Amino acid sequence: MLHPILFRLGPIGVPTHDFFVGMGVTAALGVFLWQLRGRGPVDERVWGVVAGALAGGALLARFGTWAQHLSPAANAGLAQQWLYGSRSILSGLVGAYVGALIAKRVTGMKISTGDLFAAPVALGMAVGRIGCLLTELPGTPTGGSWGVTLTPADAALVPHGVAGVPLHPSFVYEIVFQLAAFVVLLRLRDRFAQPGALFAGYLMAYAVFRFLVEFVRGNEIAAWGLTRPQWFLLACAPLAVWAAVRRVRRGGFALAEAAA
Repeated sequence: MLHPILFRLGPIGVPTHDFFVGMGVTAALGVFLWQLRGRGPVDERVWGVVAGALAGGALLARFGTWAQHLSPAANAGLAQQWLYGSRSILSGLVGAYVGALIAKRVTGMKISTGDLFAAPVALGMAVGRIGCLLTELPGTPTGGSWGVTLTPADAALVPHGVAGVPLHPSFVYEIVFQLAAFVVLLRLRDRFAQPGALFAGYLMAYAVFRFLVEFVRGNEIAAWGLTRPQWFLLACAPLAVWAAVRRVRRGGFALAEAAA
């Protein structure tokens, strides 16, 4: 069953998606704070980086889906997009990354902070995707017994909704991926020789996973059998490959030597 409204506070309905996004951000911040324990004095500038990442992620998550058509006139106005436009996890991640870089430049922070964000981001996305699972089209039809079947009432709530047909629970796939990533990222903390390798590895793994899961997500096909998120990932691929090659050449993914 789809639940656009999770619960009510008097006359005010609390949207399911927004609630779980908020819970995801809270969980991510909790893990981030937990990771800082035992690391000695905390550079106060890290909070500026956190603020920059949150602001950048919020802005691009909403505006990242604005330019869906080549003609600007066919897209929503910026105010309408902010109030009613859909969100994008991918553009939100890009926005968070850019926001963190800008904040580091403003505050003068030089050290890499990406690894501190890796596990929190994975957990936050796992929690946030619960809201997607409860409010959006699950995926494309599947013959598997694990498929989610929408009722006519549920199908009427989502674009391209199909009633009575088992559908891929694509958001469950992503929740499982993110939870597994969260566990692995925690186990690999401080294991790489160079800072930033953990976060870079997570982003590459998620990009590959997201490209593949898009084939069963049920998103609108944009061109040549691929969805807009897939085209976005393909556009980013050359930069990602270039960055990965540079990191490998510098030994960025080498494991640190164990302490004696």
